[in-house]
Amino acid sequence: MNALASADGPTPVLSYSPVVLPVAGRPVDLQVRVTAPVTGTDLPVILLSHGHGNSNHLSSLDGYAPIAQLWARAGFVVIQPTHLSSKTLAHRLEDAPGAPLFWRSRAEDMTHILDRLDVIEETVPQLAGRVDHDMIAVAGHSLGGFTANLLLGAQVTDPVSGERTSVLEPRIKAGVVLAAPGRGEVMHASMAELIPVFATIDFSTMETPALIVAGDKDDSRHFTDAGPEWHADPYTLAPGPKTLLTLFDAEHGLGGIAGYDADETTDENPERVGAVGRLTAAYLSTHFRLDDHAWQTACEDLLAGSGAVGRVESK
Repeated sequence: MNALASADGPTPVLSYSPVVLPVAGRPVDLQVRVTAPVTGTDLPVILLSHGHGNSNHLSSLDGYAPIAQLWARAGFVVIQPTHLSSKTLAHRLEDAPGAPLFWRSRAEDMTHILDRLDVIEETVPQLAGRVDHDMIAVAGHSLGGFTANLLLGAQVTDPVSGERTSVLEPRIKAGVVLAAPGRGEVMHASMAELIPVFATIDFSTMETPALIVAGDKDDSRHFTDAGPEWHADPYTLAPGPKTLLTLFDAEHGLGGIAGYDADETTDENPERVGAVGRLTAAYLSTHFRLDDHAWQTACEDLLAGSGAVGRVESK
């Protein structure tokens, strides 16, 4: 698998959207963008769950191009849904059940995608017959990281029914969790009241292998006084196998993975985005046994010496 670029230059990728998937009971059709390398077979899949930022279009299938492009160049098929929480839909869904975060629907979107993966593969030009349906990973940033945690096995208490809830998706074999919220008991009382589902998350049931990515300057004071370590909770509180990648000087945008030159990226750093892309792709490549040495090589290149972009630990 290509580690972001070959000796002849970047790997060409194609991006196709929207693929429209009607879903019974969903207020609007599920729309996804697919980004994939132009060549290659037996391609693994990354389901990418967007965050809930201030921009109108980053939180949709039109966002996250920097990281989606890097993953596609590394040999992955990246599938990005527009969740019901997207600002592009807010004017139509503000009174819909589950608004504004639609936490359960976000997870269900990924299950619908997997149920219709053959349809997606046949719809996207040049993709048919090139996807490995058994190598599935989920990735998510911020609120998308919360979604990824649930699909990887974390449980919550449904604030409406009061029931303990699992939306574990067994077809997902690995995860990449980017700047996700942590444990609920250290959240400010006002935020726990505003987003009660965040306050009840239990990482002890999150058994699927995952790489947790956190910035050591990602201090989410509007949520908690716990400091940047709060975003490492999906690693600290979940059972192994897990790996924690802590990025030096990274804030919530992790250098700008959500969009090119986006105002809400407070730590704009294309080199950091490149490092996130390479390290996360390498982790998944080694996990799926596509390249047994990819993760070790990426860590040696990017996490060693005076120029290290971060540090890593595993359990």
